[in-house]
Amino acid sequence: MAMAARDDVVKPDQFALRAQLAELRLEHRDLDMAIHAIQTAGGGDTLQLQRLKKKKLALKDRISQLEDRLRPDIIA
Repeated sequence: MAMAARDDVVKPDQFALRAQLAELRLEHRDLDMAIHAIQTAGGGDTLQLQRLKKKKLALKDRISQLEDRLRPDIIA
């Protein structure tokens, strides 16, 4: 029973990771919207579009890293 109670406790550093993860997801969504707006407007700067896509991909990688850190290790 004590073990189940310990599993429900969130470590203090996880709060910071979750906050950072939320910020990155928001930024990723904003970039997605900006990319979509440029593409639908047509005639946009292709270099700017490439930079935004590269930044979005880097954010996705960082999001994945943080998600991995927040997932508990399962030893099988």
